[in-house]
Amino acid sequence: MRTRFFSPLGNDVIKAIFLVCLADGLVGISYGSLAVAGGFPLWVPLMLSLLVLAGASEFLFIAIVGGGGSPFAAAAAGLLVNARHLPFGIAVKDLVGSKAMSWLGCHIMNDESVVFGISQSTPEKRKTAYWLCGTGIALFWPVSVIAGAYIGQFIPDIKAIGLDAVFPAILLGLIFPSLRSRRTRTPATGGAIIAVAAVPFVPAGMPVLFSLLGLLAWRNRK
Repeated sequence: MRTRFFSPLGNDVIKAIFLVCLADGLVGISYGSLAVAGGFPLWVPLMLSLLVLAGASEFLFIAIVGGGGSPFAAAAAGLLVNARHLPFGIAVKDLVGSKAMSWLGCHIMNDESVVFGISQSTPEKRKTAYWLCGTGIALFWPVSVIAGAYIGQFIPDIKAIGLDAVFPAILLGLIFPSLRSRRTRTPATGGAIIAVAAVPFVPAGMPVLFSLLGLLAWRNRK
């Protein structure tokens, strides 16, 4: 039986949010494993998972510092990767809450919570989906990092068992039904082509910003 907080959402939305949180958890296992295997003490990825709560930036930080780079350069690169959060913040300004709660609401803002938040049909559903997804990831992520650190003691390269492919596979499965609509498929395809073309030329995490250009095709069809 769903609680009153979840009641505005349908079972399909709640299930989709759970699957995304689970997928994030699997990525967190990979992250924790890679960090420990790279020589970092557990408290480093754990603190990043709690305070930064942005997977791409955390992976990048570990990679740069682990490769001998400056922590300041790694932090700057992380800020660049998360530049997409600026337009995200504008998109969800009505969902993050007010006063003290807005600090927490902004902290749990990520790609997944924004997508679920803005895709719902009513203001109540948008806010509920945003907070449910954001809070779920905020809980799943650090717990999975701890699990990954433990597993990393036995499997130094977690990519060897394919966990890094689970997250994009689940996301693709969730959005696939929407691609049946030509109005959705055209900008999505255009954005994907632009993002893939940008990969060799921009830092990790930035191609998603370029994919937004695909929305121009949707606008032209209105």
